[in-house]
Amino acid sequence: MRVHVIAVGRLRAGPQKALIDDYLTRFDRTGRALGLGPVSVTEVDDRKGGGMAGEAVLLRRAVPDGAMIVALDERGRAESSPEFASRLAGWRDQGRSDLAILIGGADGIDPALRAEAGFALSFGRMVWPHMLVRVMLAEQLYRAASILAGAPYHRE
Repeated sequence: MRVHVIAVGRLRAGPQKALIDDYLTRFDRTGRALGLGPVSVTEVDDRKGGGMAGEAVLLRRAVPDGAMIVALDERGRAESSPEFASRLAGWRDQGRSDLAILIGGADGIDPALRAEAGFALSFGRMVWPHMLVRVMLAEQLYRAASILAGAPYHRE
């Protein structure tokens, strides 16, 4: 199952990008044997200033046809890392070929696009900067692959 991280905004070189690249490389390496990955990152930028609705158009356009859409949203379901790993495995086992994980801009994801998502995932009730959410997502993807592989990275 290919994983597409589709995010509003451009991430410049720096510590956040280095962390994301490291975790996504680890995910690709660990997930390959599990039928997970590769992972790709698509950045969209609403230069016309259309707000959430304008961002939604760009996000939608970047989602592969037939992909399972996951919206990262504070109103979504908060899951443990093993629950998230199990959910990824379930989508894979259902024959999903593409998983699109959407990260909105500073104001979040447009409600209409959020309603189209097959699942909404929350990293807690707190609001996180969208650039930091990318790091958290990349780490959780790697952690999920590690859990599914039985690797010692995740300790309970």
